[in-house]
Amino acid sequence: MKTALLLIDIQNDYFENGAMELHGSLDASENARLLLETFRVYNFPVVHIQHIAARPDATFFLPSTYGAEIHENVRPLADEKVVVKHYPNSFRETNLLQFLADNEVRKLVICGMMTHMCVDSTVRAARDYGLEVVLVGDACATKDATLGDHLVCAHDVHVSFLAALNYFYASVTSTQEFLFSFSSQNID
Repeated sequence: MKTALLLIDIQNDYFENGAMELHGSLDASENARLLLETFRVYNFPVVHIQHIAARPDATFFLPSTYGAEIHENVRPLADEKVVVKHYPNSFRETNLLQFLADNEVRKLVICGMMTHMCVDSTVRAARDYGLEVVLVGDACATKDATLGDHLVCAHDVHVSFLAALNYFYASVTSTQEFLFSFSSQNID
């Protein structure tokens, strides 16, 4: 079974001084960088997902802006696939599923931003398409959420979504756990 790394929306607007700064985005991107470097060393497929806002009222990931660019920690190489999307689900109205099928990918290692939005919807869709998913939790980041006047801190949002996905949709792990298992077995 061929395995690919999927990096979701690790873009400048999610970092310090960006239009939608997340909690822990720099740490998450550094873990994503470790995953990316490992996949490059082993010459495994890598897919970068880049969200470009299409809504007229959007305030971040605006087309042709620095904020919409992929962060320097995980900048794509010329031969790496970049999928541009306009919805939280990375499969919706993109060629991602076709690319994975063409490359015989049946397992995804996923990291990215935001845990409770684009990561969540993409993990669920991947599983619905029959793909095996490993979600690297500490290579993901999110932000505080609110429901009415109730504030849910980013850490609780993050952990809650990871726990929900771990039940059926993905095997949730850490960067170090994944890299240890990656180096100690042939996962391809």
